Amino acid sequence: MSIDEMLELARKEISNAYSPYSHIRVAAVVKSKSGKLYVGVNVENASYGLTICAERVAIFNAISTGEREFESMLIYSPDIFPWPCGACRQVMAEFFEENTRIIVTNGKEVRELKFKDLWPPNFSFSKTFLIKNHS
Repeated sequence: MSIDEMLELARKEISNAYSPYSHIRVAAVVKSKSGKLYVGVNVENASYGLTICAERVAIFNAISTGEREFESMLIYSPDIFPWPCGACRQVMAEFFEENTRIIVTNGKEVRELKFKDLWPPNFSFSKTFLIKNHS
């Protein structure tokens, strides 16, 4: 799937976003290494801390079907340039490799980078808590 095809899917799904408070709609499409696409949209809540971003919805959709390896993610909003928040970046750090492609677009401007460029000093349990056996 090309960036254009992923963007077309995000545009189709953007109407499912639930954003009555911020009025900012976001759709994310994550592509697994098996080639399958998983979509997520943001879902807001009156208790704003319970809101969930499109990026996490897309990743969780993929994880819930057994996917564990990802090739790329496209994040789209017609309302803003949708950089992922810290919570989304931390979930990405759990499942994405350093070179996983991240495409961010408002439909006019497109920026593509690798996950390691999006959040270089991320918290990763396996990288942070390597314990050496001193026996």
